[in-house]
Formats: sequence, C-alpha cells, structure tokens
Amino acid sequence: MAQDGRLPILLSSFMFLSMLWSLGGCHPHSAWARAAFNDTARKYVAAEVAGYADVAKRIIDLAVFGAARNRSYRRLADFTDTIGNRVSGSRNLEMAIKYIYNAMTQDGLDVHLEPVKIPHWVRGKESAEMIVPRAKNLAILGLGSSVGTPPEGIEAAVLVVTSFEELKHRASEAVGKIVVFNQPFVSYGETVAYRAYGASEAAKVGAVASLIRSITPFSINSPHTGWQDYQDGLNRIPTACITVEDAELMWRMAQRGQRIVVRLTMAAKTLPDADSFNTVAEIRGWQHPEQVVLLSGHLDSWDVGQGAMDDGGGAMISWEALSLIKDLGLRPRRTLRTVLWTAEEQGGVGAQQYYNLHKVNISNFDLVMESDLGTFSPVALQFTGSDAAQKVMEEVVKLLAPINTTKLETHGEGTDISPWMQTGVPGVSLHVADSRYFWFHHSEGDAMTVQDPQDMNLCSALWAVVAYVVADLQDMLPR
Repeated sequence: MAQDGRLPILLSSFMFLSMLWSLGGCHPHSAWARAAFNDTARKYVAAEVAGYADVAKRIIDLAVFGAARNRSYRRLADFTDTIGNRVSGSRNLEMAIKYIYNAMTQDGLDVHLEPVKIPHWVRGKESAEMIVPRAKNLAILGLGSSVGTPPEGIEAAVLVVTSFEELKHRASEAVGKIVVFNQPFVSYGETVAYRAYGASEAAKVGAVASLIRSITPFSINSPHTGWQDYQDGLNRIPTACITVEDAELMWRMAQRGQRIVVRLTMAAKTLPDADSFNTVAEIRGWQHPEQVVLLSGHLDSWDVGQGAMDDGGGAMISWEALSLIKDLGLRPRRTLRTVLWTAEEQGGVGAQQYYNLHKVNISNFDLVMESDLGTFSPVALQFTGSDAAQKVMEEVVKLLAPINTTKLETHGEGTDISPWMQTGVPGVSLHVADSRYFWFHHSEGDAMTVQDPQDMNLCSALWAVVAYVVADLQDMLPR
C-alpha cells in the first residue's frame, strides 16, 4: 500500500497518466500509450518509483541485517537435509511438495496446490567399465528418459568423436559400437546439444549406446546428468554422461590407435506419468487482486546431490520474498504470487500446464519472475519486455542501490516463464556471480556446501523489492 509521504506525487502521476491513457480510449498496453510514455511520462513514473526508496530500504534491512537475516538459507538447509533430491515422479518430490505446502501455510501465506501430470523416469542400477586396453571403472550418470540395457549389459568397442560433424564423417565406423562424445565445453547453451541429442545422432549411424562427456567446464571425476530427447523414428539406445577425465582418457587412447572396449549396464526405465502439483502461495492485492506479479523457482531436482543450488535456492528466495513483505505488514495493489514449479528438469512440464490453465487471464499478468541459475551474489536483474516497460524497470533497480545491484540487463530468461514472455508478458531473471554454477549443476556436488547465507540474503532482498514495487505501482507495466 502507498505510504502517506508519497501520496501527492503518486496522485499527480496517476492523474496525469490516466489522462494520457483516456485520450482516444487508449489502453496502457497500446502503441500510442507506449509512445506517450516514452516522450512525456517517464519523469512522473521515475518520481513514483523513487517514492518507494524508504520501503525498499526496509525490505533490504530486514533481509540483510534484521530478524530475517539468513532465514532463506536456514529454510533451504532444513528442506534439503530433510527431503534430499527430488526427481520428477519420485516419492521424494511428493514429500517435498507436502513439506513446502505445510511450511508456507505455517508462515501465514495463502497456499494451494494445482494438480499436474509429470514424467516418471527411474534410473535404476547402472555401471560402466573399460575392459580393453585396461580395466577401469567409469563413473556415469544415466540421462533422463534413457532406455536401459539388456540385463547382461552391452559390451562393445568404442568410437570416440569430438563433434557431431566428426561422427557424420566416421559414420561407417560407428555400426555396432558405443559412441563416446568428447566435445569441448564452449558454453552450456551450445554444448548441451550433445547431452540432449547425442543418443539419437549415434543411433542414426548404427551405434548401440552413447556416452557423453559431462556438460561442465570443471571436473573432479564427477559425472553430470540431465534430460535427453530421442528423435522419433530412430532406435532408442542407452545413453549416459561420463566424466571429463574419462572422456579425455579414451580420446587419448583412440588417438594412439588403441582399441577400447566398454561394458555398460543400465536398468533405467520410464513409468506412466505421475500425479504432482505446482505449489502456489499468495499475498492478495488490496486494489487489483486479479492482477498478478508472479515469482518462481522449481521444487524438483535431479536424483543426485541435494538440489540445493538447482533450484532449491531459487524456490526459497521466491518464498522468502513473500515472507519479507508479509513481515513488514506490506500489501501491494496487485497480487504477489509465488509458484514453485514441478518437473522443470523434464522441460518445464509443470510450468507449461500452469500456463495452459491460466493463459486465459494473460492480460492480468503484470510481470513473471524466475530464479533458476543459482542464488550466488547478485550482479544484475535481467529483463525482457517493451522499451516502455524497460524504462520503468530501470527506475525500479535504482532502489537496489543499498545492495549495489542497480544494473538492468536485457534478456530475462527461464524455462518456466518462457511461455509467458513469448506472448508478451514482461519477464525478469536473476543474474548472479554464477561462474561456478556448472561445476555443480546436475551432479552429486549440488549440495548445501555450495550455498552462502549472505548471498541468499541479497538475492531475497532484490527479489522482494522488485516484486513488491512493480505490484504496487499505479499502472501495470506497458507491453
């Protein structure tokens, strides 16, 4: 709710903007309105946003220095230590949803569950060993949706390649072999194609299995898992990630002309889709409860590590943001809605079903927010939206000066909010100091040890300030 000291500025701003919108019956999201905003109204919005400096400082002080200091970290530790990892379709994920539902209810939030159907892939026992030219156990993690091997496993010679292009050139050598991809790590966005499509590319040339170098820039003999997609019409072959060290070892052996033989055993299987829920908590708006600022992270993880970084931290700061606002007795004009997605790791399954259910009200979604690249020290806010909305957000991030995070970058991103952004809803994501993120991503290393309580305090403060201010502005963000 607006503070008394801001009323003259806010009312004059609102009256001026309302006059602009009303001329010719224009809606705030129309092209004319955006032009009017760009030319005339920015200084009024700047004044309105600047009026939130005191409330932003109160949120930051509570999160970083006050009674809520380290609370998001403690919540994450309690949650991940109690539940552990939470892969789609598992009993652990079901327990996690119940845990969070009860915890957010006890926190005094309005909480409900929305049912969805999600994939249910089970890893089973798995192993790999090199038996020629010498015996060596290979650390592996089967990839999500992979089929298993026969019970006795697959024993075959190995073809090592460094790219899809090399595989095409050597297609005649791949028949009946296990293809090992030793692709260099360029970036996650580029290199992940090998994890996603390596099995199908190997199947095209007659391979019996594929082993993918883990998608990471750093390794201590740690395999990294993730989802993979089979191409329709091709033989489905078992596929797993191996460590950087073992991929490079077999590449060096192959360069010397040595024959390599590997035995791979995987009991992976896909079961019928499981019942699950997106978990939703709200602070309802006092003036426009039908309009929504949505904050989010995903509650599921892979079946290794604790899922603390990916994405327990994002889920916790999206809960913590509401707690901070509630603890200060604040209630914005619009509804603040935190959604903790299910089955993100399988391609945003829970989020897509949420979008399908709620897109009928898309005009009422003001801003969608997602934290899914870690909760390390915040660097900037990333934003996708119209030029006019970007100008508003440039003013909003100025309120983050007390935590030195006033930079607004382009390209808000997130698997779970992408359907909304693709249809024009403004979206934001959190840019953090994430240079170590893919060291631990989808591996046994994703544990509480990665997390830092002060970093989470800062992320929580940023998330809460941005969400509250946007939800309380006189007007929705222009599209």
